[in-house]
Amino acid sequence: MSFASSQPRPMRRAEREVTDPAQIEQILRDCDDMRVAYQDAQGLTIVPVNFAYTADFGTTPHRLTLFAHSAVEGRKIDAIRAAGNALPVAFEMDCDTRIHTGHTPCATTTEFRSLVGTGTASLVDDVEEKIAALRLLLEQCAGMPDAPLLPRQVSKVAVWRIDAIDFKAKHHPAPARHRD
Repeated sequence: MSFASSQPRPMRRAEREVTDPAQIEQILRDCDDMRVAYQDAQGLTIVPVNFAYTADFGTTPHRLTLFAHSAVEGRKIDAIRAAGNALPVAFEMDCDTRIHTGHTPCATTTEFRSLVGTGTASLVDDVEEKIAALRLLLEQCAGMPDAPLLPRQVSKVAVWRIDAIDFKAKHHPAPARHRD
């Protein structure tokens, strides 16, 4: 399975697309978890995970790497291995979600910020890279910078990364209040 090689489709509501790197990074910081979708021998599935990231928005295209951890066995790990350590995935994260009820049912809308993309998931096998990724996860998810980790501790957890191929950020702000 591979992703289509055509150019990414433009966002339909282009005025909602976030292109400023600082705003994209703020979305990444403000989201607590992401959902990762993939297909394996059992079919399509989606799973929520905590994540950490590294990003380089000074390059074209922008570079984004997402890290997650899990048990060393299970469906995700089996799927990554079955794909030769290069599993195509889709991911989504959102924050600041709030429903705004309109004057009519069709005027009801949802405020949010989000990031959606595709990438390739692979297992991190190098012990030093696993430690660095787990420290990043602990810092970004739990506010624990420089957590001490030993190689024997990290051997009991799987660390996997998603190298983003394409991603877009979006902001749908709260609707303007109309005075009657």
